[in-house]
Amino acid sequence: MAKRIDVTDLNVYYGAFKAVEGVSMTVEPRSVTAFIGPSGCGKSTFLRTLNRMHEVIPGGRVEGKVMLDDQDLYASSMDPVTVRRTVGMVFQRPNPFPTMSIYDNVAAGLRLNGVKNKKTLDGIVESSLKGANLWNEVKDRLAKPGAGLSGGQQQRLCIARAIAVQPQVLLMDEPCSALDPISTLAIEDLINELKNDFTIVIVTHNMQQAARVSDRTAFFNLKATGEPGRLIEIDDTTRIFNNPTQQATEDYISGRFG
Repeated sequence: MAKRIDVTDLNVYYGAFKAVEGVSMTVEPRSVTAFIGPSGCGKSTFLRTLNRMHEVIPGGRVEGKVMLDDQDLYASSMDPVTVRRTVGMVFQRPNPFPTMSIYDNVAAGLRLNGVKNKKTLDGIVESSLKGANLWNEVKDRLAKPGAGLSGGQQQRLCIARAIAVQPQVLLMDEPCSALDPISTLAIEDLINELKNDFTIVIVTHNMQQAARVSDRTAFFNLKATGEPGRLIEIDDTTRIFNNPTQQATEDYISGRFG
């Protein structure tokens, strides 16, 4: 299920503005890769190129190549909707569909994909909620609104909704930034479990979180406001935090800027 991502010389634009420049990296399957760096350095913008979500913003385009195993995600024959089904995404703030029940939130993507059999839906909803460590908390109120859950539960509901359609990659854009410490710990524990089945990429401003949950860490930076963001360094997380090769990485990790 989990797939490898290979990015080669990727530039990201919004209209004439180059937001990210010259990124090349490999994301290994069944691993967690964290993106860190100061605000405005292109972490989230680059993350959204991995499932073509940046294209929903007018003027969004890329140059370069993103390969998912042997598939070119930007090939002219590739349907962006298919890409987003294969590369799921969890956003910064929990965003369950407010008028839908817990059950219908998880089943929404399945129904869009044409799954109608109730027994099939029941089984996938249950397995997805179990996969998101939420089943025991909600199994007796599946018909209740998803928006009635706590913030941490809502985020796990969004993760269940994302994994229900069986993606190969799961992108997470600061998934804990709006959560309390206990809910954050629950999401971090869940990430460690999910990497057994998925390739996970997470953007975080919390360096301690990156150190706790990721196998590899990528540091992004920019020379000045208005300049494009660049990948400065990517390596095993322990090496990035203990012995980075770039001075800018060490300065950021040690708190000298950012």
